[in-house]
Amino acid sequence: MRNPNGYGSVVKLSGNRRRPFHVRKTLGWNEKGHPIYQTLDYTRTREEGMILLAQFNKDPWNIEKSNMTLESLFELWLERKAVKVGAGTLSLMKSSYKHCKAYHNFKYTDIKAYHMQETIDNCGHGYSTQNGIKVFWRHMDKFSLELDISTRNYGVLLTSATATETSREPFSEKEVQTMWKMQGVPWVDSVLFLLYTGFRFSEMLDLPKKNVNLEAGTITGGTKTRAGKDRIVPIHSKIRHIVEARMQEDGNHLFSYKGKQCGSTAYRTFWRSIMEVAKLKYTPHCCRHTFRSRLDSAGANKRCIDLMMGHKSKDVGERVYTHKTIDELKTAIELVTN
Repeated sequence: MRNPNGYGSVVKLSGNRRRPFHVRKTLGWNEKGHPIYQTLDYTRTREEGMILLAQFNKDPWNIEKSNMTLESLFELWLERKAVKVGAGTLSLMKSSYKHCKAYHNFKYTDIKAYHMQETIDNCGHGYSTQNGIKVFWRHMDKFSLELDISTRNYGVLLTSATATETSREPFSEKEVQTMWKMQGVPWVDSVLFLLYTGFRFSEMLDLPKKNVNLEAGTITGGTKTRAGKDRIVPIHSKIRHIVEARMQEDGNHLFSYKGKQCGSTAYRTFWRSIMEVAKLKYTPHCCRHTFRSRLDSAGANKRCIDLMMGHKSKDVGERVYTHKTIDELKTAIELVTN
């Protein structure tokens, strides 16, 4: 029996094929009058093909979702979700997607937990990359659930290498001086910036140039907590030249990379390279510990320390930055002389 016009067709292909029946719809005709087909799928039998064709004509979107590949799912994620995540997460998703290249053309519903785990185990990198790939798959599973493409959540089953144990101690004075001696190494200026401001590295990467007031000698930044948001930190005299140099570079952020905001994944790569050269085992957050420790040792006022760190304390109360308060912060931060 002939199918109605525009309904589609199921055609058997020549050769020895596992799924020889081509299920297709005619989208139109080219300039030579030949039909242009939309492939819906390939099936083992004609009956399977006719069932698929009937399902497509009843609910085309449902069939398109069932045939969605990892590549098309990720492209849709970028279109719908990228604007809702931070630059760091977006950078991580894009880099992790590249490590899943072997499965870009797989139907998402055909990708199993062991496929996902394989991309983690065979990436050839350590904890941060492996964990990033795990996060990528969790995002994809969550998005596929939202679209009703699948009902599984393999991402929660995945494992990655444990984080490399690093020192939680602050930098010693000798190690701070090591960073000064390495100023010619790319991105060491960011380490020094963190050591003399107490900002979290994520706060540093989010810092727009408009929040830097060279005339007043202050930086306004900070996130995470109510006490930490939009706090004022004076520019220490020892790093003023670093801030001035960064202000002259391209990009809207103080620490830009190739004219754009630097993502957390890229920055961690820079950090690891610096630590390898210096033969140290610190995380970016250790700079924050160092900042507080050095201020403490220098005898800085506790209220000033808490204000610059963005910590809530009984001594801080309402966060009102008067001229007197900013002068006190500048006096406190300059107590660190080395």
